[in-house]
Amino acid sequence: MLRLIGLFTNLFFYQRWGTALVSPAGNRLGAWEILVPVIGALIVGMMARYGSERIRGHGIPEAIEAILLKGAKVEPRVAVLKPLSAAISIGSGGPFGAEGPIIMTGGAFGSLIAQFSRRTAPISEPEKRPPPPETLPRGR
Repeated sequence: MLRLIGLFTNLFFYQRWGTALVSPAGNRLGAWEILVPVIGALIVGMMARYGSERIRGHGIPEAIEAILLKGAKVEPRVAVLKPLSAAISIGSGGPFGAEGPIIMTGGAFGSLIAQFSRRTAPISEPEKRPPPPETLPRGR
């Protein structure tokens, strides 16, 4: 993940190919620097629109939702698009952290391994309604 962030920071701010973690502060873009986060956001927006909507959000609630409601099954493309979109966001100067996407990515890869070996979690049942009043024990 760190190498991907370094790659996109180098591409966006220095127009060079490299994975070294560098500060965007030393770039020579001048006033054009303002457009770099906008371009990154547009790329990630296109990825979310045409790739998978599951890359939206923090990552942690989505991982919990996949575990509880979908039998821990995560789409394979999320395992690729989530870290890629996070690296583009962070590398282009977006105000995001890498923790949530790392959790979702790890969960996605774990889910792929579990699906391949046919070991998935059971899907949680929705909350049941309370029993009708006539079936409850009566007090004294």
